Amino acid sequence: AFFFFIRPRRFGKSLTLNVLQHYYDVRTRDKFDDLFGDLYIGQHPTPIVTLIFAYLNFSGITGALNDYRKGLDEHCQIRFDFFCEVYADLLPEAQDRLDEKDGAVNQLDYLISECERAGQKVYLFIDEYDHFTKPFSPTPKACTAIPTKRNGEGYLRAFFNKVKAGTYSSIEALFITGVSPVTMDDLTSGFNIGTNYP
Repeated sequence: AFFFFIRPRRFGKSLTLNVLQHYYDVRTRDKFDDLFGDLYIGQHPTPIVTLIFAYLNFSGITGALNDYRKGLDEHCQIRFDFFCEVYADLLPEAQDRLDEKDGAVNQLDYLISECERAGQKVYLFIDEYDHFTKPFSPTPKACTAIPTKRNGEGYLRAFFNKVKAGTYSSIEALFITGVSPVTMDDLTSGFNIGTNYP
């Protein structure tokens, strides 16, 4: 299942991700009964219970829509390094070559391939996916400027193209949160498999 979860600020999007992480992550498998055993979701588990978990949070990335690439690359490098460390026993060779890959798009592509090679299924969470467009959203004039600015930058689209491609191999589930669906105007050509929950 691949979901977009569009909700206002302070509406529990990140908390929802945290619950899903503890529900599905292979690292919390031995705590499943303690965490969820008395709840409906524990007594009626989904067919897929354990996956490896990759978490990205775009809200901490610096840079506006026209200069976000460096911040995105740095954030993904940190998160992908952490991912490789946490699941080193399941992906023993992933860390060795990750740093050889340049940028978030290439690193994501590499990790998707490594997970597929290792027979591991990933639950990918992207929190605040629309962070880069928020400064442009308040006024009609700013909104009309978004397509021009955005279409000049293909890096975010390329990133989501890799996400979509990964759903055909090692990305088993995907959960993306945001406040505004405006970014989807640009991403839908590359990422058109999500179900939007406004």
